Amino acid sequence: MAHEPVGGPERAPRPGVPAEAVVDLDAVAHNVGVVRSAVAPAQVMAVVKADAYGHGLVPVARAALAGGATWLGVAHVHEALALRAAGVEADLLAWILTPGTDLAQAVAGRVDLSVAAVWALEEVVAAARATGTTAQVHLEVDTGMSRGGASPAEWPALLDAVAKHVADGLVRVRGTWAHFASADVPGDPSVPAQLAAFEEALELARRHGVEPGLRHHANSAAALFVPQARYDLVRAGLAVYGLSPSPERASGAELGLVPAMALAARLAHVRRVPQGAGVSYGLTYQVPRETTLGLVPLGYGDGLPRHASWDGTRSGEVLVAGARRRIAGRVCMDQVVVDLGDDVAAPGDPALVFGPGTGGEATADDWAQAAGTISWEVVTRIGARVPRRYVGALADRPADRSAPSTAGTGA
Repeated sequence: MAHEPVGGPERAPRPGVPAEAVVDLDAVAHNVGVVRSAVAPAQVMAVVKADAYGHGLVPVARAALAGGATWLGVAHVHEALALRAAGVEADLLAWILTPGTDLAQAVAGRVDLSVAAVWALEEVVAAARATGTTAQVHLEVDTGMSRGGASPAEWPALLDAVAKHVADGLVRVRGTWAHFASADVPGDPSVPAQLAAFEEALELARRHGVEPGLRHHANSAAALFVPQARYDLVRAGLAVYGLSPSPERASGAELGLVPAMALAARLAHVRRVPQGAGVSYGLTYQVPRETTLGLVPLGYGDGLPRHASWDGTRSGEVLVAGARRRIAGRVCMDQVVVDLGDDVAAPGDPALVFGPGTGGEATADDWAQAAGTISWEVVTRIGARVPRRYVGALADRPADRSAPSTAGTGA
């Protein structure tokens, strides 16, 4: 069933709140359902690392599970433990380990841990011994990205060590995984090359007496556009938040996705200035004629990219008084100025920085283009100073009303 984006007054900040991120939890559940339908019979792991890409760890995790995700994925152990502390009991994988991390609580709490090297395996095994619990692991292999994962040269030794600890009951292999470098790029030759390398790694695991468990290689782009990469489980990140992982192929709307976050503020100041007035640091913007300027109380201290400042040809744009307004000058730490021309506005009027785009506002993709970055970064960097407000039927559940995000923002 289609889900209509949050719109109208619901996206404006509450009275007295200078700015807030409005997160539609029903959109999160809807987006998971879109991915689930596309990849079935593979399962969906909703990636909720980095405070659920800035949307709020616990509320988004619950919404993703309501939408049909059977796994949750995070980068760090402390993120996994925050979910467990909030009462989230779903299957959960944490995939970045560093030497000396206290893993006992994670092992005892049934957090699956990714292992990409023998040293990491031995630290997981030590935690298993200390807690008297069999550790649940996913083995990460590098299929060509040269980032995480055991290299082809390291893979056999890791498999032998895993087989030993499986036999002594200290380790259970629940999955084997890898990550794509360029699945978002149409026709990129690295994609089939990485799939071939993954198949070789899986076969080698079996020859070393290690059953791979759940096989997962696909991120959002591969899940939606590379059917042969779906295997048993896909790790959906950006798509969960309603944004296209490969806009060159299809927009989020064309994929049936609904952006979950709208960033809104209220004008803090409005003034009329004469032709030629310089605006903001460096006076890099001079108004071409007498105009009205509006002050939006959001800046790079809140996560707006400074690279979206006016560069002489383009900038980030904010919807004010029914039209998109370019940023006049530089993005400051706490504020930006927008050029309203001769249109009428007043302090307290809503200013929509980005949202689904259905009301004429800019999208996260638009801001990414203005800043020379990617939509992943635009939403994820919205910081702790911006409160999150959760809307949709799922937001009415008591557990979600007070669930904090790990960035320190209130629900």
